[in-house]
Amino acid sequence: MYRQAYLLVLLILSVSSFSQTKILDSQTKHPVSYATISFGNGQGVFADDEGNFIFTKKIYPDVDSLFISALGFKDLNISTESLPKILELTPHIDQLDEIIVRAKLDRKYKEETIKPYLDDDYYKCWLPTIESEIAVFFNNEDDKLKKLSEIHFPIALESVDWKKRHKSNADKKPFSTLFKVNVYYNDKGKPGKPLSFQNIVFRVTEKDGDQFTLDVSAFDIYIPASGLFVSLQVLGYTDQTGKLLPNKKYKEIKSGGSLIKIPTNFRPLLPFTDEISENNTFIKRVFLHGNQWTPFKKGFMSDSSLLQAGLTNYGMGITLKVYKDE
Repeated sequence: MYRQAYLLVLLILSVSSFSQTKILDSQTKHPVSYATISFGNGQGVFADDEGNFIFTKKIYPDVDSLFISALGFKDLNISTESLPKILELTPHIDQLDEIIVRAKLDRKYKEETIKPYLDDDYYKCWLPTIESEIAVFFNNEDDKLKKLSEIHFPIALESVDWKKRHKSNADKKPFSTLFKVNVYYNDKGKPGKPLSFQNIVFRVTEKDGDQFTLDVSAFDIYIPASGLFVSLQVLGYTDQTGKLLPNKKYKEIKSGGSLIKIPTNFRPLLPFTDEISENNTFIKRVFLHGNQWTPFKKGFMSDSSLLQAGLTNYGMGITLKVYKDE
């Protein structure tokens, strides 16, 4: 009897401590998957595939409003006071009109691949955090029609036993992480407007080895004359089925009587390289600095150990279908 009462109290406390909200398309009433929910001051989370997110007043007691954004929709500002169970986003018709729909090409083509740069040295890797998005530029070398077929993401795994980290057959630390891919136009050397408004997500585990190849041929992404940027953004850890879990952006550590927030690092690690002469990599903090892109080069982050070592690019690779002239 006492045990049942105790469990009931715990259930009530847990339910009252958070609020789950669903984000819907105002026209279709379909869920808006993987929307960005910013709290201000560099804080935020992502909705899952069903448009659900959890906002916790216990963790964010000083947050009084949410800023919600998603590709193809108008932004929404809303108060956290009496946050409703359902939020609706309005489609951004002007943006959607820019999408170019091409007929399926029945032409001969050859495949061209820019290979990824792989490295398993932990000290040459970027530690992914929820607020970070990494974009890599790919130039268009000629006027041939090209379609993005595959994206090759180099990843680095960590050994369970640090002493065995240099052994390829060492057991790896388990993880299950969801990533989102965005594709942008080249706007005078920086990532510009979205080239695709489709949700492109994939899950990586320790079983995927030193690279993950993502087939994007079904998304019909054609390379503009000025090239494009392909970006990678971590959404958080998932359960065994691939369902996005509520992920804390910060770990809180007590020090000197106060709480210090340290960004949560997610696995896998992303190896950077010094074998690319150009600065092809851009970084942005999704919840900070107005969501602006910055080139990853010296002068951007003076305290970055990667930049100090001359590791200025994430070595992403791609495969293209290059169509022959009619």
